[in-house]
Amino acid sequence: MKHIVVIGAGVNGLSVAVQLAERYYNLANITLISDEVSPNTTGDGSAGLWGPYFCGKTPDHKIVKWSSETHIFFHELWRHGLAGKIGVCLQPCMRLTTDPDGYAEPSWKGIVFGCQKIAEPELNRLSNEHGRQYTGGYHFATFTCEPSGLLPYLFNRFLAVGGKFINAKVTDFDAVLIGRKVDLIVNCSGLGSQELAKDETMLPIRGQVARVSAPWIYEVILDDSDDGNYIIPNSETVILGGTHQMNDFNRNVSQEDSRFIFDGCERKLPSLKNAKVTGEWVGLRPGRESVRLELEHYQMVNENGTIPIIHNYGHGGCGVTLCWGCAKEVVEISETLNWNQPTPSKL
Repeated sequence: MKHIVVIGAGVNGLSVAVQLAERYYNLANITLISDEVSPNTTGDGSAGLWGPYFCGKTPDHKIVKWSSETHIFFHELWRHGLAGKIGVCLQPCMRLTTDPDGYAEPSWKGIVFGCQKIAEPELNRLSNEHGRQYTGGYHFATFTCEPSGLLPYLFNRFLAVGGKFINAKVTDFDAVLIGRKVDLIVNCSGLGSQELAKDETMLPIRGQVARVSAPWIYEVILDDSDDGNYIIPNSETVILGGTHQMNDFNRNVSQEDSRFIFDGCERKLPSLKNAKVTGEWVGLRPGRESVRLELEHYQMVNENGTIPIIHNYGHGGCGVTLCWGCAKEVVEISETLNWNQPTPSKL
């Protein structure tokens, strides 16, 4: 029996834990270790919109592969009766920009449903309505999958196939090995990898959002410009955003950011002025130049030898978008270690 430890119970850690536990059912013990679980993770406050966002320089082909597999996963949840429980919605979406170079055809165009470039007359109409000068955009249909519903679902799915959970903070890989047998570690600690993996390239991308009660809004509107806002309906509230302040650890709600969010979103949809505010929230996205998903043979401090660690962190604003696809690749890497082969007898 092999022993695998997954560090981190955000959307990526739970996606990995579920897939490993189901893949190696009765072949390996899977233990999830985290000091924070839903509803206290960074992902819990996000809208859960599928869409590549702040992926850094992660290669397009990897983003397309991982995000496509996640989109298929959300579609399956939506089709098979779990949409209401988890908060999976299929809805129309517009992505717009004021960038002088316009909007290049997105690499993910073939993943979403009915993706079409917004024609010039419609772009002009939206520019006039929103008080912006849009230079390009696309409309399509895609999913939101609310982490506040997805995370508890994944956690319970993990436990249902024999997964074990330990509520603890991990700041050192060697500490994971004390008092337990471990054959593989999967590091999904997000921003915590700044300390845990000694990764100095990790930085927080501060995001502030507001939630309002506006059941008359059904369409996602994203202005991808640096000074743009977004409006993302969830099943019970609408998320208004947002900010992307690099290397900012401030977890407090900023009144200046609040004004930027409400003023910008109300210019797009004036009916939002009548919406009841249900809350404001700040989260720190795990920023990195590119997603780190790779195998490392870690040299243990107090042991002669190494232990395999699969790193899966640095997803920026794409945690929900990439989670299931990245977890699938973690499983594929683990299979190169031949976990499914019986341990040879020493006799």
